[in-house]
Amino acid sequence: MTQKRACITGLGIIAPIGCGIEKFWTAALAGTNGIRPITSFDTSDFKTKVGGEVLDFNPTDFLAQGEIARMGRASQFAVAATRMALADAGLVLESEDSSRIAVCMGTTMGEPQILEQGIMAKYNNNNLEDAISPLLPRQYPCSVIPANVARSCNIKGQVIIIPTACAAGNYAIGYAFDLIRMGRADVVIAGGADPLSRIAFTGFNRLLATADTACRPFDKNREGMAVSEGAGVLIIESEEHAQRRNAPIYAEILGYGLGCDAHKMTIPDPEGLGGILAFQKALSASNIAPTDIDYVSAHGTGTGENDKCETMILKKVLGDHAYKVAISSLKSMIGHTMGAASAIEACASALMIKHQTALPTINYETPDPDCDLDYVPNVSRAIKINTIVSNAYAFGGNTSAIVLRRYVRS
Repeated sequence: MTQKRACITGLGIIAPIGCGIEKFWTAALAGTNGIRPITSFDTSDFKTKVGGEVLDFNPTDFLAQGEIARMGRASQFAVAATRMALADAGLVLESEDSSRIAVCMGTTMGEPQILEQGIMAKYNNNNLEDAISPLLPRQYPCSVIPANVARSCNIKGQVIIIPTACAAGNYAIGYAFDLIRMGRADVVIAGGADPLSRIAFTGFNRLLATADTACRPFDKNREGMAVSEGAGVLIIESEEHAQRRNAPIYAEILGYGLGCDAHKMTIPDPEGLGGILAFQKALSASNIAPTDIDYVSAHGTGTGENDKCETMILKKVLGDHAYKVAISSLKSMIGHTMGAASAIEACASALMIKHQTALPTINYETPDPDCDLDYVPNVSRAIKINTIVSNAYAFGGNTSAIVLRRYVRS
C-alpha cells in the first residue's frame, strides 16, 4: 500500500506572547519575553513568582456562553486554537465527511484548575455536596479536551488524548501522522493544551526547577524553567485531500521518533540515551541524513541538566554538523507550556519554514562551555530552512522528535 503524505495546512496558537498566528509570529520574531509576575493566583509563599500567563485570551471571542460554562481552561484553549487553525486552513467542516476527521490532543495536567476548585470547596465549606456543582467533575478528566474539540466541531472520527506530559504535543502529532499515512483519516486536528495551575507551579517550585526572573536556555547562568500555559493546534491533511481543495501547505511531516531513557522521573539520563534514540528514529523514519537538517527546535527548558544533556544529544546524533545547525528554544520567550509546548513549537517550526527565518533564544548573555552550539542568541535570523527537527522531552523519560520539511508538490 502506498503511504500517504501528511501535510500541515492550518495553525492555531495561544501563547503568553500572543493569541493567533500574526500576533504570535510578530512577537516571537521580535524576541518578546512573555514571562512576567503571575497574577492569576497568590505567589507570596513561593520561592519564585514568575510564569507565562496568556493575558489576551477572551473565551467569548471563540466560544458560546454555554460552551464556556461546561469547559475548563485547557478545553477552552484547545477549542479556540482549533477554530483558529480551521479558519487558517480554510477548511469548511460542513463540506467534509466528519467520520474521516480525527482529533488527537496531548496534555500534561489536563484540567487541573477544575481539581483546584474542588480542593478549595472542600476546605472552605462544611457541606461539600452543596459546594461543588455536579457539572464540575465532568470537566476534569483529561479526555474531555479532545472530546470538547470534537463536540464543538461535530467530528465523528477517532478522538484520543495522549497525556505524555511535556512531550505530549509531539506524541499527538506523531499519532496524527500515522493516521494520515495509513489512510485512516483524511484530516486530523492535532496538538496540545495546558493551563497554568497552582498544582504545577507548586510542584516545580518544590523541585527547585523554576527561574527567579527569566528563562535562559543554554546560558551559563540559567536559573531554571518558567511554568506557563497555552495551546497549539495543527490541521494535518493527506496531500490528496489538501490538493483537492487547493489548500496552502506550510510544511510536510516526514516522520517522528519516540524513546524512553528509563532513568529517573525528573532527570534525563546523563548519557542522553532516550533523546538519542528518539532523534535517530526520527531521522530513520524520515529517510534523511543528519546533514539534511537546517534547524532544531530545542526542548530547551533552561534547567541545568536538560540544556547540557540536549546539547550532548545533538552532538552525538549530528556529529560535526551540530555546529552548523541553527538551534533555539521558544521556551525562552513563552516559558514551558507543558503538554502544549511541542505543539506550539511545531506551529512555530511551520512558520519558520514559511518565512525562512529562525526564531531566537532570548535572554542569552553568557556562553556555557557545556552548551557550545549555535543557539540563535537574542535576535531572529534569516536562513535557508528546508528541514526542521523539533525535540520534546518529558518526566518519566518520555522523549520525542518530529521532522518537518518544506513541502514540494509531488
